[in-house]
Amino acid sequence: MKILVVLSGGQDSTTCLFWARSLLTDKGDKLHAVTFDYGQRHRIEIEAARKVASMANVDSHEVIEVPNCLRSVSPLTSEHELEKYESYEQMDRVIGSRVELTFVPMRNTLFLTIAANRAVALGCNQIVTGICEQDTANYPDCRQSFLSQMEEAINQSLGRQIEERIEILAPLVNLSKAQSIARAMELPGCMQALAYSHTSYDGKYPPTDMNHSNVLRAQGFLEAGVPDPLVMRAWREGRMELPTTANYASLRGDA
Repeated sequence: MKILVVLSGGQDSTTCLFWARSLLTDKGDKLHAVTFDYGQRHRIEIEAARKVASMANVDSHEVIEVPNCLRSVSPLTSEHELEKYESYEQMDRVIGSRVELTFVPMRNTLFLTIAANRAVALGCNQIVTGICEQDTANYPDCRQSFLSQMEEAINQSLGRQIEERIEILAPLVNLSKAQSIARAMELPGCMQALAYSHTSYDGKYPPTDMNHSNVLRAQGFLEAGVPDPLVMRAWREGRMELPTTANYASLRGDA
């Protein structure tokens, strides 16, 4: 078995990397990862990807440069300001059914296309992605319907028959953040690696800004009832205070 993981360095793709690692059972099995440098404003996520790939002991990790390719008004690739929120509930009301402002058009289409090229070169029949439909961002390219159609398009373009088909696996696509954290806790080494993942859209460590990614991640760990390893790392380094939420109560020494 040879598996290729699309690794952003974030919470979900890190979990998917260790999930893919858990599928390997034979000495000849291989785990590969690709990360995309697409002109995003913050380089910290690429360094996070390098760190967690090393912790997962992947057989190869390639950072693929696709500069001057994706253009958008997303704060991830432009000077537009990030939207900030007071709480998870207020964020949910504000976003509602609209697409979150950080959406980069055609990003996942491009990434999966290039990943399919690398999968063929590496002899991989599975591509793993951290796409999650349950996030409140409403990204149209983070849905199972999109993945199914991309998988079909990839195999059509490669002329692959049934026994040769490339599968796109998204183990978190229908899970909430809390459910994905529960899965991470079952995967050896994953929670340790999450301490070095990067989620915050503002590109800063520690994650204290109330942007969509930070609020969603914090809510997931709150609902899962466990501390975030990234927050714990920052706290131990003296970079931030412990959050006031219930999942840190025992660490704060609350009665």
